[in-house]
Amino acid sequence: MNVLNEIEALIPDLRRYACALTRDRDAGDDLVQDCLERALAHHRSRRPDGPLRAWMFRILINRHRDLIRRAPRAGHLVAVDDLPVEPGRPAGQDSYMALRETEAAIARLPEDQRRALLLVALQGATFDEAAQALDIPRGTLMSRLARARATLRTMTGRDGTRPVSARPIDKSKDPSP
Repeated sequence: MNVLNEIEALIPDLRRYACALTRDRDAGDDLVQDCLERALAHHRSRRPDGPLRAWMFRILINRHRDLIRRAPRAGHLVAVDDLPVEPGRPAGQDSYMALRETEAAIARLPEDQRRALLLVALQGATFDEAAQALDIPRGTLMSRLARARATLRTMTGRDGTRPVSARPIDKSKDPSP
C-alpha cells in the first residue's frame, strides 16, 4: 500500500479526533485539511521507519495547538446532537443526561489531559501511539490519562460521591406540611 492510500485510510480517524478537539464539525474538517496539506508538503521529512498514523496525528495536534494560540480565548459548546458520531440506538433520558454531563466534563478538562484522553478513548490509539502523537514520554501520557479519568469521575459524581447539583433533597427536613 502506498503512502497516499495509507493517509487516505486515516482520514476518518483524523476527522473524528479533530471534531472532538475543536468541538465543531466545520473547524474539525478545516483542521484535517490543514493537516493533510502539511503532511503532503513535508512528506519527505518523515522518518520512513516511523509509524505513519502517529506522524499524522502529531501534525494534527500541532496544527490544533497553533490555532489555539492564535484564536481568541472565548469558546463554545456543541450539543451532543451536533456531534458526528451518534450512539447505535436512542438512549434513555438517564443515559442522555449522563452523556451530556460527561461531554461537558471532558470540555472542562485541561487541554493536555483532554488531548490524551480523546486519543486513547475516542480514537483507540495505543499508549505508545498516543505518546508518540503527543510527543511526550509514555509515563507522562499515563499520568495525564489517570488525572483526566480521576477528574472526570469527580466531576460526574462517579467516584462514589454525587455532584452537588445531583444530590437528592432530604424531605425529612422540609418544614412544609
